[in-house]
Amino acid sequence: MNRKPPCLPENGALSAGAPPEPPNAAEMREPPAPAPQASASEAQGALLYHPFPPIYDARSRVLILGSFPSVRSREAAFFYAHPQNRFWPVLAAVLGEETPKTVAEKTALLLRRRIALWDVAACCTITGSADASMRQVRANDLSPILCGADIRAIFCNGGTAYRLYRRLCLPHTGREAALLPSTSPANARCSLPQLVTLWAGALTPVLSGA
Repeated sequence: MNRKPPCLPENGALSAGAPPEPPNAAEMREPPAPAPQASASEAQGALLYHPFPPIYDARSRVLILGSFPSVRSREAAFFYAHPQNRFWPVLAAVLGEETPKTVAEKTALLLRRRIALWDVAACCTITGSADASMRQVRANDLSPILCGADIRAIFCNGGTAYRLYRRLCLPHTGREAALLPSTSPANARCSLPQLVTLWAGALTPVLSGA
């Protein structure tokens, strides 16, 4: 009997196609997590805006979407800046490359391997880096990427990004997205080797034909 890998989200597989989530599912179904110390603006419920642009060019063939930048990423003004987030080691392993260290190296890796990177949320209220606390979410406009590049597959890094995409973006893009297990350290169910295997199984077929 085939069994689902233990690190996959309970409602997810690596392929898209499930019916759209009902409204507010993104807020209601994410498990609670300890909240970091909130800033003054976060404590007052102020909207936080995405502080840096997407990475893509006309050669991009795959779009990977996160939810919203963590505190460390907002401070660094770049994707997946927290040292415990496994995004960059996983992506490098999938691509057979050395893990990039600098912003320039990470950007070059993405563009060289035809990967676009962005987040679903353009703004929201959020406590620290806790996806479960995201409220008043407004989506980024993905049309510049989808119109400016021949994107052949869209992947969401984790359940929150996937649910937000289906609720806020799918009605506008008409493009299904596939769910990948989160690279966040909060996803303790998934080891680094498991993440590499699952991400490789999803990304490699698309990128190999790019």
